[in-house]
Amino acid sequence: MVRSVFEKSDAIALVAEVYRELGYEGASMSEITARTKLSKGSLYHFFPGGKEQMAAEVMANIDAWFVMEMFRPLEEEEPRAAIARMWETTDSYFRSGHRVCLIGAFALDETRDRFSTAIRGYFHHWIEALCGALLRGGVPSTEAKMLAEEAVIGIQGALTLARALEDETVFGRTLARLKHRLETALG
Repeated sequence: MVRSVFEKSDAIALVAEVYRELGYEGASMSEITARTKLSKGSLYHFFPGGKEQMAAEVMANIDAWFVMEMFRPLEEEEPRAAIARMWETTDSYFRSGHRVCLIGAFALDETRDRFSTAIRGYFHHWIEALCGALLRGGVPSTEAKMLAEEAVIGIQGALTLARALEDETVFGRTLARLKHRLETALG
């Protein structure tokens, strides 16, 4: 049964879940149409550039969401509140370790070369926004940069490990440790 989609944003969300499940290379057009229940005509209407345009728009959509919900608050709000919000947003977005980071997954396969600018930009933005919040919170520069990198590495690694071990509690424990580490640094 073909699904009715009224907005491009609906199609982007459906395609994103296919990429999360199958990766870029594993998501053929026939798999995308079957799993989203969208016709090829609908997909090409929204994405005339095909699969590559779909992936680029999915990543742009994810990046825009993170900018609004996490990066901008880290850059503009009171540091401790923004960092606390980051932990909540991270846990919620990644469904407590049940949802793979699509941009992180794209960084690990052949897709990395095709979308390197977007992938690199997403991770740089996260690290820089968190580092800035830590600096404004009084953490020395060298330590702030190290902690920001460690937090993003820890989140991404915990997502991978939780999925590999089929144990989402790995994600929760890692977030708790990282949160404690940053709170300690903030004093």
